[in-house]
Amino acid sequence: METGGHRGQGSAPGLASATPDPRQEQRTRAEAGAPGPGALRDRSFLLYLYLMGFLDLFGVSMVVPLLSLHIKSLGASPTVAGIVGSSYGILQLFSSTLVGCWSDVIGRRASLLVCILFSALGYLILGASTNVFLFALARIPVGIFKHTLSISRALLSDLVAEKERPLVMGQFNTASSMGFILGPMVGGYLTELDDGFYITCFICFSVFILNAGLVWLFPWSEIKVSNTKNDLRLNKNHGLLRKTDYQVQEAGPTSGRTTRPPRMVVLSTLQVMKGLIFSEMWDIFLVRLLMAVAVMLYYSNFVLALEERFKVSPKTTGYLISYSSALGALAGLALGPLMRLYGHNSHRVLLHSSMLTFLLLLLFSTARTMVAVVLSSTLLSFSTAIGRTCITDLQLTVGGAQASGTLIGVGQSVTAVGRIIAPLLSGVAQEVSPCGPPSLGAALALVAIFIMSLNKPRYGGDRSDQFKSE
Repeated sequence: METGGHRGQGSAPGLASATPDPRQEQRTRAEAGAPGPGALRDRSFLLYLYLMGFLDLFGVSMVVPLLSLHIKSLGASPTVAGIVGSSYGILQLFSSTLVGCWSDVIGRRASLLVCILFSALGYLILGASTNVFLFALARIPVGIFKHTLSISRALLSDLVAEKERPLVMGQFNTASSMGFILGPMVGGYLTELDDGFYITCFICFSVFILNAGLVWLFPWSEIKVSNTKNDLRLNKNHGLLRKTDYQVQEAGPTSGRTTRPPRMVVLSTLQVMKGLIFSEMWDIFLVRLLMAVAVMLYYSNFVLALEERFKVSPKTTGYLISYSSALGALAGLALGPLMRLYGHNSHRVLLHSSMLTFLLLLLFSTARTMVAVVLSSTLLSFSTAIGRTCITDLQLTVGGAQASGTLIGVGQSVTAVGRIIAPLLSGVAQEVSPCGPPSLGAALALVAIFIMSLNKPRYGGDRSDQFKSE
């Protein structure tokens, strides 16, 4: 039972006995383990978001594995294909933070709809591309507006209490990862048909339109979204309990709010970005960059490394990747018990998961048998999935939930930098040895561990007592 939900909601005994208080009845039912109607509606809202995350990655993962084959079929040279491929990461680098700030200003619903619809347009153009120019043009709206998962995570941060955030984020990542497991299989089957790539892109476009319809039909009027930290709580049945009457409704009227000129909005956004980049959170963003590049280096030549080192066919490697992705999806379900075991200390969980990632990258780079490869791949799926969730939770905890969209957007921009750097480092390291990329990744992970260890006193500490008092 969370006693923090009772502050500011007391009533006179006489009035309570004469007139039942619906909020008091809701709290009583929640404490008894039976969620009220509002809690069930809010739980349904979370399920809507999980479904949206699943459909988003399902549609994208149908198309992404086929992009290199399609641009090659259009007659592009490897250099041109590389430049077009890197354009997505460059656009994401500059757009992630801006879109995150924008979603903080105009609201999650409007920003989600715009991002989904423009992403759908990009995949529709991609399906109709008959030359390299149209292919590159199709990547522009996707590179700028493909931030639906980031905005969804910001919305989840608005909805849930800090204590429950890693659990809900893990469940959201699990639902999204299931789509990433199924998408490549469906896309691989469709691409064998006549005009299979175009059919796959059209299905992806349809999935995004379906997602836009889901966002439009979300029960926004029944959900009160607050940007105030710890304003909403999850009970043990994961139903949202309203803590105070001072809440901001996402789709509600905007009376009393002054509309700022666009110039002021842009200036305030840039000021927030500058404040985050040069704030005391620099080490968190640096750790995110180092760990992102380390994992990308591992995946960059995974298929080629297994073929050269162990003579494993790409088909068998594909099965191994799907197996690892499935385990990574299940890792999100273990976050709740793991966070309770660590006293809800995200920094300590991140530190230990990064240590495990370092050891596994080292094991993979020195593996002499496929048994060691399968073992490292299995455990890496867990450590990286848990690390991604914990670094996001640490960003929101240290930076505060007041601008969650901005914080997540900056984090995505940092990851986009990794997407640009990793292919270059992988190419150089691979010139030395097939084991070069994962070995370099292990070295970068070790640097990240060193940075986290130096800042451990600043972020360390068991937060379970803090949550009990709320």
